[in-house]
Amino acid sequence: MKHIGQTWPTGRRNGQPWRLTAGATVAGLAVAAVAVSAAGPWDSGQRKAERDRAAALSRTGGVHHRSSAPDGPNEPAPAPSAPGVLSVPRALAAAPAAIAPALEPLMTDPGLGPVLTASVVDLTTGRQLYAKNAGAPMTPASTIKIATAVAALSATGPTHRIPTTVVAAPDHRRVTLIGGGDPTLDQARLGALADGTARALREHGVSTIRLSYETSLYEGPVLHPISPNDNIAPVTPLMLDEGRLDGSTRGPADRVEDPAHDAASAFVALLAKRGINTEAGPDRGKRPAKAVTVARTLSAPMAALVERMLTNSDNDIAEALARQTAIADGRPASFAGGQAAVTARLKRLKLPVAKARFTDGSGLNRADRVSAALLTGLLARAADPGHPELRPVLTGLPVAGFTGTLTERSEARTAGLVRAKTGSLTGVDTLAGTAVSADGRLLAFAFMAGSTPSYGAGRPALDRMASALIP
Repeated sequence: MKHIGQTWPTGRRNGQPWRLTAGATVAGLAVAAVAVSAAGPWDSGQRKAERDRAAALSRTGGVHHRSSAPDGPNEPAPAPSAPGVLSVPRALAAAPAAIAPALEPLMTDPGLGPVLTASVVDLTTGRQLYAKNAGAPMTPASTIKIATAVAALSATGPTHRIPTTVVAAPDHRRVTLIGGGDPTLDQARLGALADGTARALREHGVSTIRLSYETSLYEGPVLHPISPNDNIAPVTPLMLDEGRLDGSTRGPADRVEDPAHDAASAFVALLAKRGINTEAGPDRGKRPAKAVTVARTLSAPMAALVERMLTNSDNDIAEALARQTAIADGRPASFAGGQAAVTARLKRLKLPVAKARFTDGSGLNRADRVSAALLTGLLARAADPGHPELRPVLTGLPVAGFTGTLTERSEARTAGLVRAKTGSLTGVDTLAGTAVSADGRLLAFAFMAGSTPSYGAGRPALDRMASALIP
């Protein structure tokens, strides 16, 4: 089915000073309800209301976007209560109590080591509430995924879907499986792709084919600088189940050496079950001249991919989204192209990227550099009512004590009231997200420890610092 739908607005403010409203606060107050919901973090009513509001602002067409045409899914009208949540209650107009006395004693924890930076921003007013070397560039570990998410949503829009396509030569005897950069392609969708391909071939009286697969969308190195590593598969535009060998859907896992060939081989097996045999292949190659599309499958919308990436700290999705950003901006889909595209996108959002470095999308590279001020700035843009396309950055953050990488991490009072992206490398622990204060404000925070004594040593102290924001 052809998917044609709307692009979403970028919500630029034409260089004018921005001010956040209680819409951000309401998002924070929804956290507890979201956390205990059986549906999970990317099915919350808050997320759907924000999505519907953004969709209502623009209805122009775009390739691989969710359809508003009759053959696409029906889209509900914007939530009738939406306008009411965008005004600042008078009770929240006053400045919050100083938080430095609560935070600073916690920063002496030996688990944090001697190098620590911090930033706390009130998302209701945009005010900086606390800063400690907030502009210093640090190794962010996986908190860099917040930047990857913001850039990808800004570049493609929340409804963009990543295609995996099958094309055939005019005689339908040469078939090519084309990777579009979707790491979430699974057995079910590959099976649907095989169904469509087999049906099209039978209509042309073809039962034996030569199969190739194409990975030309990506350029540059396939291996991440830390590879081989069970935290990430070789980065290719065609892969099945993230190249995982153990059937898992998250966390470290042994990976196949050549995800593209593995996916193509699985496709051959699925075609054989449907009566289509291959006389040769699968071989890496280019699509035939004058090829016609015979089948296509699309990923979940970008909003859902961002939420899954953030909740589970999914490195494979992160690298794919950095490349989707590069593709949208007309740059090479490579580590270098992703770095340039993410930097350019954040500059357009007027974020402090002068000292930042995005050598990858996942944060596995120690050469990455991000400041605490940039992390809270990213969260502020995601909370800004002028940027509804960025809202999945907030809704995808793990919920303390309930979801993703924070399932087993919560301090007293933080469960359901703190949402944050975690980051850990040996000697590095970071935490950046949002917390709901005692008076109902939504605060953005970023705490970065850059010289911890051992892997994960700083996590308990960072969790206590987040807890201090909601006394």
